[in-house]
Amino acid sequence: MAFKSSVAGDAGLATRPSLSFKRRLNASPEKVYAAWTDPEKIVRWFGRADAKPGSFQANIDARIGGRFRVSFSTDAEYYEVGGVYREVVANQRLVFSWAWHSTPERESLVTVSLQPDGDGTLLTLLHQQLFDQTARDGHERGWIGALDKLERFTA
Repeated sequence: MAFKSSVAGDAGLATRPSLSFKRRLNASPEKVYAAWTDPEKIVRWFGRADAKPGSFQANIDARIGGRFRVSFSTDAEYYEVGGVYREVVANQRLVFSWAWHSTPERESLVTVSLQPDGDGTLLTLLHQQLFDQTARDGHERGWIGALDKLERFTA
C-alpha cells in the first residue's frame, strides 16, 4: 500500500487539508470503475471495516449533475455520505462533491483517476478541501480501510 498526504489551499480561503492516495489494483479500469459506480458493487467494499454487514445502502446516478448516497451502520453510529458528480469519464475519472449527512456544510471534493497499468489499474484518489486537520485524519483512516477493501473486492 502506498499513499501520500499533502495540504492544499483554496484561493481566498484559509488553507484546507487534502489527502492523496495511489493504489495499484489487480483489475481492469472497467472493473474498478464499476466498483465505484454500481450500487450493488460499492456496498461490497465501501465504508469502515467495523460496519455491520447488511447495513449498506447505495444510490448512484453516475453522470454530470447526478447524485450519489451511500450509508452504513456500525454498532455505535449511522453514517451517510453523498454528493454530486462534477465530472464523469467512464473507466477513467470521477469527480464528485462529498458531504456527510451530519455535517452537510463541510463539503469537500473527491477525484478518482484510473489509469491502465499492465493487466491492472493505477488508482489515484485525491480528497481536497477537507474542513480541518481532524477531518483530514479521519478521512485518511477511512480511505485507507476502504481502499484495502476495494483492493480485495476487485482482485
